[in-house]
Amino acid sequence: MLNLSVLLEDSAKRFPTKDAFIFMDTHLSYAQINGAANQIANGLKALGIQRGDKVALSCLNVPYFPMLYFGILKAGATVVPLSVLLKKEEVEYHLKDSEAKAYFCFLGAPGLPMLEEGYAGFQKADACKDFFVITAKPTDASPIEGVKTLGMLMGGQSPMAQTVPTSAEDTAVIIYTSGTTGRPKGAELTHSNLTLNAILSSDLFKGSSDDTLLIVLPLFHIFAMTVLMNAGIYLGTTNVLLPRFDAEAVLGLMDKHQVTCFAGVPTMYWGLLNYQNEKFDLEAIAKNLKMCLSGGASLPIKVLEDFETKFKVEILEGYGMSEGSPVVTFNQTEIGRKPGSIGTPVWGVDVKIIDDNGKEVPTGEKGEIVYRGHNVMKGYYNKPEANAKTIVDGWLHSGDVGIQDEDGFFYVVDRTKDMIIRGGLNVYPREVEDVIMKNDAVSLVAVIGIPDDQYGEEIKACVVLKEGQSIGESELMAWTKERIAAYKYPRVIEFLDALPQSATGKILKKELRKG
Repeated sequence: MLNLSVLLEDSAKRFPTKDAFIFMDTHLSYAQINGAANQIANGLKALGIQRGDKVALSCLNVPYFPMLYFGILKAGATVVPLSVLLKKEEVEYHLKDSEAKAYFCFLGAPGLPMLEEGYAGFQKADACKDFFVITAKPTDASPIEGVKTLGMLMGGQSPMAQTVPTSAEDTAVIIYTSGTTGRPKGAELTHSNLTLNAILSSDLFKGSSDDTLLIVLPLFHIFAMTVLMNAGIYLGTTNVLLPRFDAEAVLGLMDKHQVTCFAGVPTMYWGLLNYQNEKFDLEAIAKNLKMCLSGGASLPIKVLEDFETKFKVEILEGYGMSEGSPVVTFNQTEIGRKPGSIGTPVWGVDVKIIDDNGKEVPTGEKGEIVYRGHNVMKGYYNKPEANAKTIVDGWLHSGDVGIQDEDGFFYVVDRTKDMIIRGGLNVYPREVEDVIMKNDAVSLVAVIGIPDDQYGEEIKACVVLKEGQSIGESELMAWTKERIAAYKYPRVIEFLDALPQSATGKILKKELRKG
């Protein structure tokens, strides 16, 4: 038997009175989070939720997220975390596709109508019988007449509960992939997948119960869920929650709570680097920070180097995906690191680069990244055809193009689907982006392929300039042409004030392609 909720239960025994989560002025101990999760588990059992049932959750980075996450697990059910940005049609699709029996939805925030969209989607998903609104305070009334609240589910329930026994191979979480190719698919991650990934993640940042983590990456995303929340709870760290990235808010919390570990996606490091105000004592912040982690997308080497110079802390870059629970490779302190690389395989995971025929390619040659190990998902929920294509002989095919160097370090070159084929020649956007980022006037860039009658696809760069800097389209084009093969430089350059980003801070190239 194994239930992922053991992470919380064990830390509640070891550190009952210690701050588990801090949100604004609210401090909640491990015993309080565990007690609330028990009340939720008891409430779900009373509702008729059984082992293996699916329960969906839309919630910002507030303490209700871990309470509900572990409460659902303690009831033996499967958590289905949903992006807080989903619209009603998308909510309906996710609830139907996952066969969710119940759905918890947070009120939302200014400009984020989560409750309206969530409730409208729920009403179209007939098989999902129960809807609960998560109000700001448990005693608050429901803003929708006749709709139950989380407080009502918990009311009168005991803070003691017997966790429903689950097997290591039972599905703990169904996490939806972003759906950049077709509709999102639900990756089934087991109690074993997520427990082992949380433990190895805690080793990656050399964590201990003395650490204070800042969680601004959204908890519905697998990176924050495993590498921060679950790893932190396993260690018994104090976790500071922030619902939305804002450089000033992040620096303020780092300063106030003496944060020792931060994890972000590249756009967050870029945001912190470009924050100009002299409001904070960066030296004091840097003194407390012992480790930074980056994932979700490739971190431009220039951003990494400039951030490390400013904050005097190493950023360890890694690679993972929802289907890998998520961590596959990481720059690991005991093995060494190489800026720009995604590191080496983590404990218990094998990685190789293969060609189109499934044969391993020689060192330094491009191919698809495939991996196998305890982190590989059970499969996509109810998608046998997709599973047959994605997992072959135990190896998960990532769809990412990579290379391995002579020291065993891996590099992501690009997503297979982002590759541009110009006049029959393959162009990897990442390579072009890395060159353009070296120009002093450039702050951020995304390279995409656009339709072209002559070449099939042409290369376009969408560029955000640094404040106070200027450069012309033809000048930047000529500058790039000098530094890269003639078929790779962009023939079209568009200057933008900002690049579209997902809730997790990933640059949305599909939005740029629409434009």
